[in-house]
Amino acid sequence: MHSWKTWLKRSLLFLLFAVLVFLGYYHEETVYGIRQGAGQLDIIFNAKPLQEYLDDPSFSQQQKDKILLIQEIRQFTIDSLGLDESESYTKMYDQKGKPILWTVTACDPFKLEAKKWSFPIFGTFSYKGFFDIDLAKQSRDALRKEGYDAEVGEVAAWSTLGILNDPILSSMLNRNTGSLAHLIIHELTHGTLYAMSSISFNENLADFVGDEGAKRFLIYKYGKTSDEYIHYISRKDDRKTFSEYILKGSNELDDLYNSFTEEMSVEEKQEAKNKKIEEIKAGIQDLDFANYRYCNYFNDFTPNNTFFMSYKRYREKQNEFKEQFDNEFNGDFHAYMDYLKDNYKSLF
Repeated sequence: MHSWKTWLKRSLLFLLFAVLVFLGYYHEETVYGIRQGAGQLDIIFNAKPLQEYLDDPSFSQQQKDKILLIQEIRQFTIDSLGLDESESYTKMYDQKGKPILWTVTACDPFKLEAKKWSFPIFGTFSYKGFFDIDLAKQSRDALRKEGYDAEVGEVAAWSTLGILNDPILSSMLNRNTGSLAHLIIHELTHGTLYAMSSISFNENLADFVGDEGAKRFLIYKYGKTSDEYIHYISRKDDRKTFSEYILKGSNELDDLYNSFTEEMSVEEKQEAKNKKIEEIKAGIQDLDFANYRYCNYFNDFTPNNTFFMSYKRYREKQNEFKEQFDNEFNGDFHAYMDYLKDNYKSLF
């Protein structure tokens, strides 16, 4: 009996020691994780069954139609796209018109190289999320003091990667049909497959499936000659034109940074960087858009390296997925998703 108690005591002391070492070594990550978990759970626990909103007279018929549309999109992803079945988007969280999540991204000032944060189990990420705007701004300002290009961006949606059942966010109901289909399919793709420490792969894949899946859903529900499909394709063409231009500008910036020498001062580098970014901003006026608002995209802000890195993260590999999907799988989503799940280990 005595030896058993001694063993238990030593085991508990060892466990306590291990926990203290972990918390000491990963103190910042632990605090961040607790805040993130609390924010996520607050939304999850305060999400309500959809029927409550469908019965609520304060919600418009248009909003209710969008709630029902999301259920059709969910089923379509399972039946036609091969995504995993889940209970995500079967409840809704009412934001009451307020944003609820922001991300902080940072980049080397003279390299298109994103700052990355590593978390035990979850791997490496090139952004941090905050449910408190003040904490997000504090993080951004601290990164800027360290010399990074850093920005805060509002998040329209996110995925818990299949760990929890993600709710509809009420702000989603403000989107048009095609944009909503793209968003829901994008996030459900994350819940089906999310490779560890590969942000570019994950985001490019989700955006590809979101886009291709949205087109197929709109044809399935409304037809190829419908206003919904034509509007989506028109917006898609503008988005493609814009993205290709920004990716080209990103490559030009990358070439510029690679030409910098050790003898150049920070001021000289900054002057050359600012000149190139101004050229990229001005050049957008020469592009042909169906929606003229794209020409005014940079009217209210000047992009920095975090902006260009985000486009590389979400868009750089789009053609690779499209070519593989068409050439090797003949456009068969079920076969393609099975292949991806077999060949890429998902985080969960």
